[in-house]
Amino acid sequence: MTLDMLPADRPARIVAVDWPSLVQEEAGRLRALGLEEGAKVSVSHRGVFGGRDPIAVAVGRMTVALRRAHAAAMQVEEL
Repeated sequence: MTLDMLPADRPARIVAVDWPSLVQEEAGRLRALGLEEGAKVSVSHRGVFGGRDPIAVAVGRMTVALRRAHAAAMQVEEL
């Protein structure tokens, strides 16, 4: 399943990221924030309007707001 489909408050691990589908600068920022293969994540909140953007994702002790398109590029497995 992809990160954008992960139910809220369920821990998961990123197993793969489709880096070529992301803009290079955005991919670099996501990596700098720790959103890469092996990272443990969980969805905290989803936006309420339109496409439900942004998605608030807990990574370690921080929360990062992601666009749905970025979360859709990340394959996760529930822990």
